[in-house]
Amino acid sequence: MYLVKDISGAIGLMAAALVLLGTWPVVLAVLERRGRLPQHTYLDYSISNFLAAVLVAFTFGQIGGDTPETPNFLTQLTQDNWPSILFTIAGGVFITLGTLATQYGWAYVGLTVTEVMASSLKVVIGTTLNYFLDGRINKAEVLFPGVGCFLIAACLGSLVHSSNAADNQEKLSNSRNFTGEIAKEELTRHLLEEEEPKDCEEAKPDVPRAVEKTEAGTADFLIDLEDKRSIKVLGSNTLLGLGIVTFAGVCYSLFAPAFNLATNDQWHTLRDGVPRLVVYTAFFDFSLSSLAVGVAFNVWFL
Repeated sequence: MYLVKDISGAIGLMAAALVLLGTWPVVLAVLERRGRLPQHTYLDYSISNFLAAVLVAFTFGQIGGDTPETPNFLTQLTQDNWPSILFTIAGGVFITLGTLATQYGWAYVGLTVTEVMASSLKVVIGTTLNYFLDGRINKAEVLFPGVGCFLIAACLGSLVHSSNAADNQEKLSNSRNFTGEIAKEELTRHLLEEEEPKDCEEAKPDVPRAVEKTEAGTADFLIDLEDKRSIKVLGSNTLLGLGIVTFAGVCYSLFAPAFNLATNDQWHTLRDGVPRLVVYTAFFDFSLSSLAVGVAFNVWFL
């Protein structure tokens, strides 16, 4: 099993992780705004994630010596480590629910506010739980001021969403294309009743018409975006979006402690002589759980 043993390598991996974690939400949010069903997107995502876990497990998980303390991936599959596997399964369930909620949060709240709030809640709750699971090995006076900043960011994110919702409502009420004859809560039904393909991912007929580019942030832009996107959100309750994002943040925050328990066994659930899960085995079990739950939920939503 390949292990990173120097600080510079660990910092480099953390930097790469930050770049990747900041990229995938943008890609998925753009797909939804262009009309791709989030269920289809998540199925692609979960399958790709599992294939990546398999690739990593059979490469990095098999490189190097196979010792009793750090067994290789295939060796560990035959060991009696079910308590730790159950923790990884729970982590997979949590992150699946969080990602599903995040997809709808992007539509209801917006990419920026969703990521700020969900990530902040994940850091605040997850860091606090891991701090106590790890026996308080980190200095609280250094760790928790940063956690407090994330808590402030979460509160500010909710205020920004409320302000944006009120601003959009005012724009729509003053729009010439969105008058009192069509109440805001009926806009979604109005758009769905238009003569368009029933499948929102089906290509629309190429009908020649005057191309009129709308300015971002205007009422016409919001209506045009609502017409294209797969999740119809205009006229929805402000608290609905905040509730979805809060749920996503809580689920994300529980994933890391579950993974921590699986790989470090702080609760001593493994029998004597059974090695703790290595990160590659834990990631494989976690991804398999995430795939199963993600496929089940998204096929049901379809």
